[in-house]
Amino acid sequence: MADKKFVERRKHQRVPVINNIVEPIDLVYQDESTGEKVEIAAVLADLSSTGMRIVSFLKAPVCGNMQIKMQLPFIGKFEVEAKTSWIRQKGPVYTIGIEFIKIAPAVAAKIQAMADDYADCNTRILLRLPEVCTPNCKCAPVCSKLHKDITVHK
Repeated sequence: MADKKFVERRKHQRVPVINNIVEPIDLVYQDESTGEKVEIAAVLADLSSTGMRIVSFLKAPVCGNMQIKMQLPFIGKFEVEAKTSWIRQKGPVYTIGIEFIKIAPAVAAKIQAMADDYADCNTRILLRLPEVCTPNCKCAPVCSKLHKDITVHK
């Protein structure tokens, strides 16, 4: 059932899962009731400089802080400190909204540049502009859009 009064709270563009960024994500947190360290494997669904949406077959905690280890082809290995914003379950699958609490500024800047270029590309497609791709597109290395012009990125 859709939320009747849904208000978009995101402040930054998100990039959906696209070519080459379907990478496993490791969430590590401390169980507040037992004090034990828990690890959950998940898959990235979309990403912004301030958060992400992941999918997992294991329930994620609604907890304070957690450490997330990622490796993305356009950034490399990095870690963020984050918290769970929301969880939705459909059958055995959990979709989890994650808010970044601490992320390296250089990593956030790379993700933001990629998201901005992805959004600009979508605008050019919607406007049916003849040239969708730009030579300096930060999203080009992972783009799998039908409109992609590989000759622009040689």
